[in-house]
Amino acid sequence: MGLPSDDPVVIRAPEKAGEPSVITISCPDKTGLGCDLCRVILFFGLSIVRGDVSTDGKWCFILFWVVEGRVRASETRWGLLKKRLLEACPLVSSASEIYDSYYREQDIMEMEKKPQVFLLKFSCYDRMGLLHDVTRVLCELELTIRRVNVSTTPDGRVMDLFFITDTRELLHTKKRKDETCDQLKAVLGEFITSCDIEHTVEDITAFLRASSTLPRSITEDMFTLELPEEPSKALLPASNRLSVTMDNSLSPAHTLIQIHCPDHKGLLYDIMRTLKDYNIQISYGRFYSYQGGECEVDLFVIQMDGKKIIDPNKQKALSGRLKMNLFLPLRVALVNRGPDLELFVANPVELSGKGRPLVLYDITLALKMLQIRIFLAEIGRHTIGDSEWEVYRILLNDDHFLSSSKNKIVDRVTKMLMGWD
Repeated sequence: MGLPSDDPVVIRAPEKAGEPSVITISCPDKTGLGCDLCRVILFFGLSIVRGDVSTDGKWCFILFWVVEGRVRASETRWGLLKKRLLEACPLVSSASEIYDSYYREQDIMEMEKKPQVFLLKFSCYDRMGLLHDVTRVLCELELTIRRVNVSTTPDGRVMDLFFITDTRELLHTKKRKDETCDQLKAVLGEFITSCDIEHTVEDITAFLRASSTLPRSITEDMFTLELPEEPSKALLPASNRLSVTMDNSLSPAHTLIQIHCPDHKGLLYDIMRTLKDYNIQISYGRFYSYQGGECEVDLFVIQMDGKKIIDPNKQKALSGRLKMNLFLPLRVALVNRGPDLELFVANPVELSGKGRPLVLYDITLALKMLQIRIFLAEIGRHTIGDSEWEVYRILLNDDHFLSSSKNKIVDRVTKMLMGWD
């Protein structure tokens, strides 16, 4: 593996138009590093079409071939991407030594560090695509939406409450607050009537909990952890199949996990977050996405104790969770709420407390493309069984009857989230 280079993260632009950019990362290793890096890449709207990972348990070398997604919040800011990737990489305690205790201290510090929550509140007049345009501005400013409450009055006035955290940790400054309000005013123009940002003192863990319970029908249908015996053809691209196999015969020290599945946006992130939650370490891995929409993944892994995954029950549990997270990484449902329709989207949360990025962006973009306005919106976290979910609840304006059927709405939102649109 060798010693750290002067530049742990290198991004090389493509030599020809249409070819992928190559991200090279060389840094100390830790369990879950691949998940953290893939999450950053996904946040910037990039798709990983190929990947190679190699580590000796202390030092790792990673290559990602990435392309810009067809639908993204803005043009890729490569310099900022590099900065965020560097922040996700563990630091070296000295030029020649890497201490395990250092990693444990870093992980504890990361878990104990709680971001400051700010309340962004503004009022404006409703228009088509309003919530999506606001979400796009906040994403471009690297402001993470932790919770949102949007309501519309009968006269068409909208009161938006966004509880946000700042990746740059500058939202306590007047300059950063003014920048945020100015960007919103530039996008919303004459529709916005007021804008204000204030600091909240609530504990982030309690704050993220949902204010209301989910309907029983939703919890029973959306949060099953078992694959259906006859998967709906609408959920997977035609001619694709999903398989996860484990083999302990090909390596004296590692378990080989082989995955063949349909491609979707954030696929490698979904694999990595599953392994991170199970404390599985990757020693070597290869990922490749074919033009036909299929992916092949080979991962040589070990458990935290440095041993293979021998226990059949552990193999079954890990294999089942991988299949479920690849088949249904996000859950989408549309239910009747009296005379209205309410859209539910459930996003699984990592054990570290982080959720998949840009979910609200994709939901609101899909609804904007369908010409459907949003009457109410709320984000909250729910614990279902042994898993935590970030649930988006969106009450659709009654003009949805003029534009789309229930099946069309679910189909468009699902395809946007999966990157099939």
